[in-house]
Amino acid sequence: MSAARNGEDLQPKRDNDGLVAAYADYLAARPTHTRIAYLRDLCALQALAGDAPLQRVDAAQLRRFLAKLHAGGLSGRSLARILSGWRAFFRFVIEREPTMRENPCTGLKAPKSVKRLPSALSPDQAVQLVTMEGDDTLTLRDRALFELAYSSGLRVSELAGLDLESLDLATGEVRVWGKGSKERIVPVGAPALAALETWLHRRRAMSVRDSNALFVSRSGRRLVARAIQQRLAGWALKRGLARHVHPHMLRHSFASHLLQSSGDLRAVQELLGHASIASTQVYTHLDFHYLAKVYDAAHPRAKKPLAKPRRR
Repeated sequence: MSAARNGEDLQPKRDNDGLVAAYADYLAARPTHTRIAYLRDLCALQALAGDAPLQRVDAAQLRRFLAKLHAGGLSGRSLARILSGWRAFFRFVIEREPTMRENPCTGLKAPKSVKRLPSALSPDQAVQLVTMEGDDTLTLRDRALFELAYSSGLRVSELAGLDLESLDLATGEVRVWGKGSKERIVPVGAPALAALETWLHRRRAMSVRDSNALFVSRSGRRLVARAIQQRLAGWALKRGLARHVHPHMLRHSFASHLLQSSGDLRAVQELLGHASIASTQVYTHLDFHYLAKVYDAAHPRAKKPLAKPRRR
C-alpha cells in the first residue's frame, strides 16, 4: 500500500492544521486587527510551505519564501510586516517544541522600501477642517471627535476605544490605551474641550446602547474606526479640502505642528505614545520642509532670483 493511501503523507498537514489552530487559540486575547493580521501571515507561510511541517521550516526556506513574495510585487514594508508575523509565530512554536531552540526568523530582514514621509495638513487646513458648522447630533459628535483627534494626536483605534471615564474635562486630559496596551495621558486643547462638553450634553439626551462609549453612532452603538474614517473623508470634502483626508493625517498634523512650535522631539514622542524615538524622528523631516519654506520666504540670502542691475 502506498504512503498516500495509508495517510502517512497527510500527517504533516494534520500537524500543521493542529499547530495553526493552537496558535489561533493563543491569539484569542489579542486585539482583533492584530489577530487577523498574524493569522493572515501564517496562512501565507502555510501556503508557501505546502505539506512541510511548519516547525521544521528553516531560515534558508524563509529567505526563499520572502524572495518569492517580493518577486510577486509585495513591497519591503509589507514583507517586513509579514516577517514580523512569522517571527511571532515561531516564538509560540519554541514555547511548545523543546527541540526547537532558535527562531528561524532571527537575522532575516525584508528588502528596504522607499521611505515615504507622512502626509500632514497645514495649520490653516487643520483648523478649516475641524471648524464645522451646525448643531445637529452628528455634527456635534464629529466636531468633538476630530477636534480631539487633532488636539491630542490620537490614533483612530484609540478614538474608537475611548470611554466616558477616559475623559477628564476638569483637568483637560484624556487617558488613552495605545499599542501594546500601553497607557498614556494626553492634554486636550480648549477648543476640543468645549466641543466635547457640548457633545456630552447632547449625548445624555440620546438612547445609548453602549453606555460606556464616549463616541456613539446614531443608533447609540460605539463608533467604529471605519465609520470615523468615512465621516472624516466626507467632512474634508464639505470643508473644501481638495485631498483625501484620513484620521492618521490629523495625528501627523498634530505631531508636525507641535514640533514646529516647540522643537521638543522627546515631548512629541511621549504625546504620540511612540515606544522608540526613531518612530517620532520622521516628523523632523516634515519640520525641515516647513523651515525651508520659512527660510526661502524670509532670509535675504535665500534661493531667490537676484535683481538685475539697473543700467545707467
